[in-house]
Amino acid sequence: MSPESFISIFLGIGLAASVGFRVFLPLFALSLAGYSGIIPLNESWLWVASIPAVITLGIAMLAEIFAYYIPWFDNLLDTIAVPLAAIAGTAVMISTVADLSPVITWALAIIAGGGTATAIKGTTASTRLTSTATTGGIANPIIATVETGTAMVLSIFSILLPIVAIILVVLIFFGIRKLYKKLFKKSLKA
Repeated sequence: MSPESFISIFLGIGLAASVGFRVFLPLFALSLAGYSGIIPLNESWLWVASIPAVITLGIAMLAEIFAYYIPWFDNLLDTIAVPLAAIAGTAVMISTVADLSPVITWALAIIAGGGTATAIKGTTASTRLTSTATTGGIANPIIATVETGTAMVLSIFSILLPIVAIILVVLIFFGIRKLYKKLFKKSLKA
């Protein structure tokens, strides 16, 4: 496997992780980067780099970001966003992976792309649900802001410095693991 293949895998995993925080922000970033010629896209995904795709994904991104600040709607949006994250995580992985056989590309896309996005989206949805139950939703805008910021940072690093992005993804998963261990430790004591 060539170094370009590894970089494309890191790019895809980084964007898939970003999808776990916001579905449309990394897709917009991918579209913009493809349109600008910053990253190459697979031939069948060149449409993502078109002006109509940039505009459509930009509008969808803004709508999604602002929707997470509407008190009861944010939890409803999470129920829709979990399966969308799986699809979008798979899509960003497929669109960026280079020079691999279709079997390996699809396996990576489904497992690493869709799996990463779904794991993170499931965690963020659970966090928001817990916040709603414990604070009456007052802390939800703070969580939404952190998620959007994380999606932005992760998308930018994924596109410009994919090796740093993969390190951030590993750190995020370690953080999630620590959080769950802490939560389950408390629930076992109760």
